[in-house]
Amino acid sequence: MKIRRLLLVISFCIAAIGQLAAEDGSRLWLRFQPQEKSTLPPFTRLRGDASSVALKEFQHAWQEMSGSSLPENGSDRTHTLLIGTLKNREVRKLIKSKELQEPGIEGYIIRTVEQGNRRTTVVASAGEAGLLYGVYHLVRHIQTGHFSNKVEITEQPRYDLRILNHWDNLNGTVERGYAGYSIWQWDKLPGEISPLYREYARANASIGINATVLNNVNATPDILTKEYLEKVKLIADELRPFHIKVYLSINFSSPKELGGLENSDPLQPEVAQWWKNKADEIYRIIPDFGGFLVKANSEGLPGPQDYGRTHAEGANMLADALKPHGGIVMWRAFVYNPTEEDRAKQAYSEFMPLDGQFRDNVIIQVKNGPVDFQPREPFSPLFGAMQQTALMPELQITQEYLGFSNHLVYLATQWKEFLESNTHCLGDESTVANCTDGTLLSHPLTAIAGVANIGLDDNWSGHHFAQANWYAFGRLAWDHTLTAEEIAEEWLRMTFTNDQAFLEPVREMMLSSWETAVNYMMPLGLHHIFAWDHHYGPEPWCEIPGARPDWLPPYYHNASKEGIGFDRTTSGSNAVSQYCSPLSETYNNLETCPEELLLWFHHVPWDHRMKNGRTLWDELSYRYDGGVQQVRDFQKLWDRMEPYVDSERFSQVQSRLRIQSRDAVWWKDACLLYFQTFSGMPIPYEIERPVHELEELKQIKLDLKHHN
Repeated sequence: MKIRRLLLVISFCIAAIGQLAAEDGSRLWLRFQPQEKSTLPPFTRLRGDASSVALKEFQHAWQEMSGSSLPENGSDRTHTLLIGTLKNREVRKLIKSKELQEPGIEGYIIRTVEQGNRRTTVVASAGEAGLLYGVYHLVRHIQTGHFSNKVEITEQPRYDLRILNHWDNLNGTVERGYAGYSIWQWDKLPGEISPLYREYARANASIGINATVLNNVNATPDILTKEYLEKVKLIADELRPFHIKVYLSINFSSPKELGGLENSDPLQPEVAQWWKNKADEIYRIIPDFGGFLVKANSEGLPGPQDYGRTHAEGANMLADALKPHGGIVMWRAFVYNPTEEDRAKQAYSEFMPLDGQFRDNVIIQVKNGPVDFQPREPFSPLFGAMQQTALMPELQITQEYLGFSNHLVYLATQWKEFLESNTHCLGDESTVANCTDGTLLSHPLTAIAGVANIGLDDNWSGHHFAQANWYAFGRLAWDHTLTAEEIAEEWLRMTFTNDQAFLEPVREMMLSSWETAVNYMMPLGLHHIFAWDHHYGPEPWCEIPGARPDWLPPYYHNASKEGIGFDRTTSGSNAVSQYCSPLSETYNNLETCPEELLLWFHHVPWDHRMKNGRTLWDELSYRYDGGVQQVRDFQKLWDRMEPYVDSERFSQVQSRLRIQSRDAVWWKDACLLYFQTFSGMPIPYEIERPVHELEELKQIKLDLKHHN
């Protein structure tokens, strides 16, 4: 393995380095470490609108990196940094207005212009938002040691709306939150406005995130009361200077619960009027309010189907209320209700018949996979197939199914696999990204969402390396053509050090970490075999009397003496038919189905021969063991990084890797010993022996809830 080769190199590369000052991780990637003078741009003065947030942000970063302020009205014009929009006359002299308008109000141009012996580096945009993003891009280049004296950069975002979904509750808890309580301290508002709100805004703006949903999709109607709307206003005021709009998750029964109406039927005039009045009230308080996120008729939540209405009828009624104000509805396609149908088929079955029936200010928010943020899933078949309605991918940054904040799992590799998956619905270039970013399908709005992993922990995300997933989401939302490797290196340089002896091995550890986690948890297409409720450890044997079958692991793995896996072929649930040809045929055939998804689509005999010649049972065993050994390699690698990392962050990551290593063994032993009771086959002698007893593992019951 590449990691193991690197370990040998590292042992010879480490030089004596002085003790680094301890850090708690609170500065994220905005550390702006002091730079050697030789690595800093030779700027001699700064020009621009002194009141501009962009200019202030650059000056702040420059102060920390150089140790001094850049003169804003100095006489030395050798190399001027000019920051401004089209309103700035100096900018218009150096960059044509038409050229600057092409990237839009969120895009920007960074260009070095020579004028005799004078040089000007211009950061310019048609809008203030683009100017801020351009400044952060320039600072990122300086931080990572990539600044050139001759710069030519033009960028604009791939998605219009790049949004964080907070699953934060009004009582301060966070559903699927693993980094402490909510940063939205509702009980302290309006009297106390946390400085964290401004730092949160800076961090998001630095990676191009321009929107946030403040509250849980499992929403309480209380968020729409005047008391809470006034609190939302104060948060919106803090985020606005950084061009971040606020959105709210709503409960579909709010007219009944708050307004005292008989019901919340979307086709009843009084219900529609209630929502119009509520929208008017919200926009009086927050004029730039973004709109609603809606989870309806899923997991017991109310929705239009309660009244015999469709998702489209419910979404359109809300869209009509928001339309006069420029607001939008993000309607989630995560429909998860009791049914005899394969759970993986539900979203497609409910939403495809409604294609073309939604208002133009409605966008359907679809999870990346057809079940629920599993360690590895195929992409949802709605992508590419639903062409008359705008769709937005929903990714999960918080690691609900990937070891919480205890496991080091870099998710950019997972998201790249998803975004680059070819749906084949619109030709050979119809990747999920191209089907949702406006490249192939023209809709009024494009968007992408990530379920946030942010809390009140000092380091924001629980695990220092979990910050990388927040960062990676923002960077991919801005430009999904970036590679996982590029993003990892950016983040490492800004968060830790530019030292190559640290960068190369740790970057490779990050890049391999997702596949490692898949291997020690659920390789070869296994999915949803987690412990009841908390989704942390393994419990493939789980049986809860009276529970819905699709809440239980046996529903998904179907282990028997004959084999293992969920048959979604034409002979089974026929979920393969929801994918466009030739993908449907590829998935349907046992011989052509990608082995990474084999047990997702097929029930496979234990003695089935894999492409490498091993039986399925042996391959499963080797995958589990390989995941364990890889985490141990992570431990060895990180221990060698001590000279390059401050003691506080080093020891915290080291401690989490120990937990991850123990958990990997737990997963391996639990799954292999349990599935062995069906296969009846020996665990290959070359791999590490189990250290637990199956009955011992079955007794483990962790007191973990949906939130902390």
